[in-house]
Amino acid sequence: ASIGPYGAYLADGSEYRGDYGLSARKLIEFHRPRVEVLVDLGADLLAFETVPCAVEAEAIVRLLEEVPDVPAWISFSCSDEAHVAHGEPLADCIGITNDAESCVAAGINCTPPRFITPLLRSVGEIARHPLVAYPNSGEVWDGERHCWKESPDPIDFSDAAQEWYDAGARLIGGCCRTTPDTIQALSRVRQQ
Repeated sequence: ASIGPYGAYLADGSEYRGDYGLSARKLIEFHRPRVEVLVDLGADLLAFETVPCAVEAEAIVRLLEEVPDVPAWISFSCSDEAHVAHGEPLADCIGITNDAESCVAAGINCTPPRFITPLLRSVGEIARHPLVAYPNSGEVWDGERHCWKESPDPIDFSDAAQEWYDAGARLIGGCCRTTPDTIQALSRVRQQ
């Protein structure tokens, strides 16, 4: 079951900034009912995705203690080669996930593909869980116009997937604005 960040609920683009101004306790209160419903419905994995800030990661890790029998992963949206969207180093956020016993993977999603390799390298030595990498298409969201702009750096996902694997990713896919063709290209890399 996919669980988006608090900012997606606000529908103002704050999931791309992480500037909520909320405490970990308030974020736990927000996420708890969603997690409870999904666990009650039998979710076999909770995928906390597009987490933009350390405080939300802290809240998720604390919340996972309440459902220790359900595996989860936590993936972060990042703004450059080393930082999550809110500005904290990805390495610090991955360090937070290391303490979650039910966490089975951690990594990056909804981030431009050009940042994935350096981000993976920045956490490879400290991550205690397998790394996930599923970037967006690289297109840029225009929050004022509520539309996507073409990627400034289009990439070949086939070539990039091998590079991400070599940098430590073990679960690789695509996020926003990727297409079935993107996933098919990733699939072909696995078959080689």
